[in-house]
Amino acid sequence: MKSINLLGSTGSIGVQSLDVARRNSFRVRSIAAYSNIALLEQQAREFNPDLVAVVDKKAAADLKIKLADTGIKVLSGLEGVCEAGCAKGEITVNAIVGMAGLRPTLAAIEAKKTIALANKETLVAAGSLVISKAKRNGVSVLPVDSEHSAVFQCLQGAPPNKALKKIIITASGGPFFGKTKQELKNVTVSDALKHPNWKMGPKITVDSATMFNKGLELIEAVWLFDMKPENIDIVIHRESIVHSLVEFDDNSVIAQLGYPDMRLPIQYALTYPDRYPSAERELNLADVGTLTFYKPDYDTFICIDICRRAIEKGGLYPAAANSANEQANSLFREGKISFLEIGELVKDAAFSVPDVAEFTAQDIENIDVEMRNAVNLLLR
Repeated sequence: MKSINLLGSTGSIGVQSLDVARRNSFRVRSIAAYSNIALLEQQAREFNPDLVAVVDKKAAADLKIKLADTGIKVLSGLEGVCEAGCAKGEITVNAIVGMAGLRPTLAAIEAKKTIALANKETLVAAGSLVISKAKRNGVSVLPVDSEHSAVFQCLQGAPPNKALKKIIITASGGPFFGKTKQELKNVTVSDALKHPNWKMGPKITVDSATMFNKGLELIEAVWLFDMKPENIDIVIHRESIVHSLVEFDDNSVIAQLGYPDMRLPIQYALTYPDRYPSAERELNLADVGTLTFYKPDYDTFICIDICRRAIEKGGLYPAAANSANEQANSLFREGKISFLEIGELVKDAAFSVPDVAEFTAQDIENIDVEMRNAVNLLLR
């Protein structure tokens, strides 16, 4: 029986990970979340993990009282989340949103857990640290994002990486595909949260609207597949059926297809190298009909190029761009800035950091604070 540690269990990916665990009778050894103790209690009572971690210490104290009759250990703070990630599960699923996922990922790697990574920011901000630590510890980092899972699946049985010429990541285009800057001036948070194909949390849904998420995925692909940024392309694919493609030196292209359902890439990561039966619907290409592909509008959606520039510059620039975006994204969702200001604020803040060749996790956390402050200062 497979066993997992699940960080971010109350979020969209976390809930869907538990759907997969439930269907396949996986043992859930730990769960962790920020503060949603109502859902955490339900999950704890259903899956009976060894321990539950809650970042918010007051919420953790309340949950401890609620679970007093269960014998389940309740931990608090980031340290508790790190301990949850190092629990007895074979696989640690990191579905935490944002930079908060970095320390738990590094801790789980140190504990030699296989990592199923849904936390984009970990690789974006600290790709070199994560991948080098994983190699030293003999740990596999398996992608959970649908796009990177697709690339990973396309590469199974392929020749060594030297035969891989290009990775092509698809993007739905989000709710604002085809819109001009003029048309985007007055869009609302509600508009941005209406994703045409995927059901996701609010932060990543806004990232999809700005297309910053595709920039993040480009950076992730650099680290996951040891590719140069110039060998990673992005295409708009409105139907979200083709999740990514790989092109080899002989110009052959292999694609992975499926209906947009995150439970498929989650299950693949949790069952790799096997494939388990799925309850999700079979793909019927005749029903789908036409598959369309377009070039992104880089002039309107500037966040893709911001991320490409950041990874090309290297050092702390990807971390800076990520943290600046987290703050700008949050400000937009709070109604404090306009949609178009997100990209402009990220661009103005992210490239103010010093050039460095080497850095630590603490440096990244310092940059995170600096960038959030920098974005706030730009508004004054």
